[in-house]
Amino acid sequence: MEAIVLQILNGLDKGSAYALIALGLTLIFGTLGVVNFAHGALFMIGAFCAVTLSRILTLSHTIIDDTQKDFLGNPLKVEVPYVHDLFGQTTGDAIIDWAVPLSILFAMPIMILIGIVMERGLIRHFYNRPHADQILVTFGLAIVLQEIIKYYFGANPIPTPAPAAFKGSFDFGAMLGFEPNRIIYPYWRIIYFSFAALVVGGVFAFLQFTTFGMVVRAGMADRETVQLLGIDIDRRFTLMFGLAAAVAGLAGVMYTPINAPNYHMGMDFLVLSFVVVVVGGMGSLPGAVLAGFLLGILESFASMREVLNILPGINQIIIYLVAIVILLTRPRGLMGRKGVMED
Repeated sequence: MEAIVLQILNGLDKGSAYALIALGLTLIFGTLGVVNFAHGALFMIGAFCAVTLSRILTLSHTIIDDTQKDFLGNPLKVEVPYVHDLFGQTTGDAIIDWAVPLSILFAMPIMILIGIVMERGLIRHFYNRPHADQILVTFGLAIVLQEIIKYYFGANPIPTPAPAAFKGSFDFGAMLGFEPNRIIYPYWRIIYFSFAALVVGGVFAFLQFTTFGMVVRAGMADRETVQLLGIDIDRRFTLMFGLAAAVAGLAGVMYTPINAPNYHMGMDFLVLSFVVVVVGGMGSLPGAVLAGFLLGILESFASMREVLNILPGINQIIIYLVAIVILLTRPRGLMGRKGVMED
């Protein structure tokens, strides 16, 4: 039972990343009908927004500290971050320590702007083109963005730690009535799952309960009728592209303490996220979220030592095997709509 609980927690952790990226992908496909292979790059850019802010906050200048001496008795040169000058040492250290959560505020407008520019500058020209053309051009864009990140940040992973307050682990065993220290899980992974649930809930609430969201849902169902009512649905869809980019970017920001950002992390998640979208059903937002968590949990259980002893390497292919089975039995995916990508 303890092993099962631990694997479920691991699965929710992985599933959170899959669900957030797949949610953004489905938002774009459901509104614009575009298969966006650059979406993984948006996840990567979000992660490097956290890296960038962390570097900005640690920018420093050199001062002569008379209170510290070298072995000859000369005052030492000390690097002092600029945030110490602005906010004081205690507050400055706290700001630097909380760089990753603060990156949410830093990344959100950047990701929305990148999404809008991407849609207006490139994607809009491929609305009426075949899906193969959309895949080729967005995949090429992803490679360009990946190489830009590699040029400016290098090829090596860049560790970006979580705040010190969340570097420990939570004892789920004691909480659930098991023996203490038998189910230990890192605080930040719990934070990530909670953050993912909050973002998913926020997106669904926005689409369900706001006038803007209701118009977008109507446009997804019948674009021409909404346009005949005098509503500029194209502008709203452009903003939705920005929102989808922000969702992917925020997923990348919060993932940085779990997996050190590197230039190819977007490609690592992209293929799996598209599998999630297809399994959940093209154009289905609930399906994308459900499939994300489902496949994350299955991948986690497939990674158990007991399973790998029987089926070596099954953890590398389990998601694709499940996708094959589901698509053979339910060709539209778990919650796919009739007519989507069936022309």
